[in-house]
Amino acid sequence: MEYPFWDVPLLGGGMLIGIIAILHVFVSHFAIGAGLFLVLTERKARRENDTALLDYLKRHSTFFILVVLVFGAVSGVGIWWAIGLVHPTATSALIHVFVWAWAIEWVFFLVELLAAFIYYYGWDRLNARTHLAVGWIYFVGAWLSLFMINGILTFMLTTGRWTETGSIVDAFFNPSMLPSLVVRTAVTVALAGLYALITASAVADESLRERVVKYASKWVLVGMTIIPIGGIWYISRIPDQAREISMGGAPVVTLFAAASVIFSAFVFLATFIGPFLFPKRFHVTFAFVIVALGLVTTGVTEWVREAIRKPYIIYDYMYSNAIRTEEVQNLWETGVLGTAKWALLTPEEKSDPLKMGEKVFRFHCQSCHTVNGFNGIKFAVKGWQKDFLDIQIQNLNQLKGYMPPFLGTDEERRALVEWLYSLNNPPQQTAARR
Repeated sequence: MEYPFWDVPLLGGGMLIGIIAILHVFVSHFAIGAGLFLVLTERKARRENDTALLDYLKRHSTFFILVVLVFGAVSGVGIWWAIGLVHPTATSALIHVFVWAWAIEWVFFLVELLAAFIYYYGWDRLNARTHLAVGWIYFVGAWLSLFMINGILTFMLTTGRWTETGSIVDAFFNPSMLPSLVVRTAVTVALAGLYALITASAVADESLRERVVKYASKWVLVGMTIIPIGGIWYISRIPDQAREISMGGAPVVTLFAAASVIFSAFVFLATFIGPFLFPKRFHVTFAFVIVALGLVTTGVTEWVREAIRKPYIIYDYMYSNAIRTEEVQNLWETGVLGTAKWALLTPEEKSDPLKMGEKVFRFHCQSCHTVNGFNGIKFAVKGWQKDFLDIQIQNLNQLKGYMPPFLGTDEERRALVEWLYSLNNPPQQTAARR
């Protein structure tokens, strides 16, 4: 509660982060896998003296540079901008816990950028051995960047022994770090093949197009085969409550988890039946269809990964509304409005339960809920009477395990009840009924 809350109309802050993050993940993971794809395929072309394949790789590297270093870099900045405004307290916590890890990641990212430019501009300027060496430097730098960020992301769900020791080592090498790394590395391989299918399907030479399409499809199939193996390992390492949320504890999350499996199967089958079995008939339209399926798969999977962390933003440490677990007892006594010093109530607001209730909602609930938009609270409480609202709020964490407990005074709770009730029962309407 140290920072003012940023209200994103209709979408909500979480959805805004999700949209930017999903697109960034889809591009940034390609950036890693494409590095491996380029260097291994270049080595293959040079060993076989395949000039046609080398020419294709030069064109593919242009596509790679445009996607990765333009959209990838911009969307990466967009994530920092969004999380810094939507979840400043959690962002601050991650920076303080992992300050040296972030510094190391930025070094790897700088190596990655420089190597990418040198690799792209070095096709006709560097000898084969040096060019391949630059390609390997790029891939290693990109993968190590993933290695660092993966440890930080997985910490948010599996904090491990960090809550006891406060050690960055325990925070980084948390229980789900290694299985997640396996999954994400496999995703990079699959995405390298997916993106290559686009450029390969546009090759004019029919013989070369057939060869590269089938070759790229193998990358997709290998990656998609490894993902479920790592996924099972990952699921076994996450907290019991998080696992239960995805397996029936929260119906919407369960549906999205099932969708993740189904769309992954669609990507595998579409790749196997299309470019792998019939590379000669493969068309660029089909390539975009498979890539679109890959984007949808990425979206629902990342959404589930975020959703199962509820009611926390950092598991066992900070709730999704930026309240630390250690602050619970104090907030029951002082209230959320007394803690947010930057938003003290005016005398008028103190005497008006509706205005007070709206502020309680803003500080306590609006990190996940909008009023009328995504996950809108007005629709959720439609038809609820005040007594029922009060019971729900008093037992939030027991009735809905993915929601934090209500942390405020009795006065704040009653004010929130009045405001929630007024959303579907305006005061003038209530007065008219009387």
